[in-house]
Amino acid sequence: MNAYEKMKENSIQSMSQGELLILLYDELLKDIRKAEFALDDQAYDAFESQLDYCQRIVRYLMNTLDMSQPVSNDLRRLYVYLQYDFGRCRAGRSRRREELPELEQIVQDLRDGFEGASRSVVDTHMPAQQRVLV
Repeated sequence: MNAYEKMKENSIQSMSQGELLILLYDELLKDIRKAEFALDDQAYDAFESQLDYCQRIVRYLMNTLDMSQPVSNDLRRLYVYLQYDFGRCRAGRSRRREELPELEQIVQDLRDGFEGASRSVVDTHMPAQQRVLV
């Protein structure tokens, strides 16, 4: 393992749960955009590969849900929908091109929601003198 990979691994291991979740959503958004570019270039193997990455990330998110939390049932339904629609896009290729921006928007909304919730949780646990006013 080279120095960069070791630094990257250490960085990921030191992240909070919220930061890791945001990172996963960022990766998912990046893969959706790459799939769109691949489809535009008619690089169908790359398109399918990117959608496979998307489905893997969503599957991981679904498998790590804490089902004792009330919101987890709603998130699970959203993840099932994303899995299904990524599969439809993959099967339909160009015929499903218009669905990719819609899926991207759903993921972006989830990411933004979790980022906001993560920030508010962090803010409430910091001593008042350490809080940064924006």
